[in-house]
Amino acid sequence: MSQVTRIMNCNEYKEAISANPAMTAGDEHVEACADCRKYRDEMQALDRNIAAALDISVPELTMPELPDIDVEKVVSLESRRKLSKPMWFAMAASVALAAFIGFRISDVDTSYGTLEEQVLAHMDHEPAALKVTSTAVDADRVARVTAASVATMDSNIGLISYAQSCSINGRDVPHLVVQGEHGPITILLMPHEMVNAVRSLSGESIQGVILPVGDGSIAIIGEKEESLEAVKQKMVNSVTWST
Repeated sequence: MSQVTRIMNCNEYKEAISANPAMTAGDEHVEACADCRKYRDEMQALDRNIAAALDISVPELTMPELPDIDVEKVVSLESRRKLSKPMWFAMAASVALAAFIGFRISDVDTSYGTLEEQVLAHMDHEPAALKVTSTAVDADRVARVTAASVATMDSNIGLISYAQSCSINGRDVPHLVVQGEHGPITILLMPHEMVNAVRSLSGESIQGVILPVGDGSIAIIGEKEESLEAVKQKMVNSVTWST
């Protein structure tokens, strides 16, 4: 299987493993793709947790002892319907599953007050992208991530070692990494995130900016020691929004 074919199958593989975490088809692809392997492991872990939530031991249903009743003073009513064990099991399992899924959703759909906070949080979620390497990602991969429907970009921005479509404020945006002098530099192309002025980004060991570019913006983040001026100029001059 060629590198291009492997990359083109990533979205298809993720859709298939989401529908059936126990799927074994595509093992050759996933062993060669760290991103898909990580996604598979997360889906299989989620599947095991759901199964564990449903595996509930339901005790035997017992009725409390009732006081003696003078049946002559009681009007007969139609027999009450009793819940069977399977019905109790289904109810308990539904409650446990709802609680588990609710916890997952509250953890994943964390809201952020500012665009800066969301950009920094997104970087925390993809640490594997920040590796020092001299190997460039496949040019076809870059072309697919920076699709013509999103933006056009010159090819002279540097060695691109990572290219992935990621979500910012519910929209897919190109997430690129280029190699700088002191380490990887993250670039997020955000055509739908307009900012009125340059916004600074700062973390424990990183620094960066969100630049206003037309009707959108570009986030650029690097190491504290990294000079981002050259990259900022290249990105502003090379990117044109298509939307």
